[in-house]
Amino acid sequence: MAKPIKETPVLTGEDATRFAEAAHEVVPASQKEKDDAKKAYSFFASIANFVL
Repeated sequence: MAKPIKETPVLTGEDATRFAEAAHEVVPASQKEKDDAKKAYSFFASIANFVL
């Protein structure tokens, strides 16, 4: 039987402030990062041999 899932703690104080600031300062991934991620995905997809 599965264990019950605990509630997520609420951020308060300095942690909440830091989280809110980081949420507003999101920097999109560069084209190089996107290309690197696609290359990595293609490589792992080519060697994956899962049996369904």
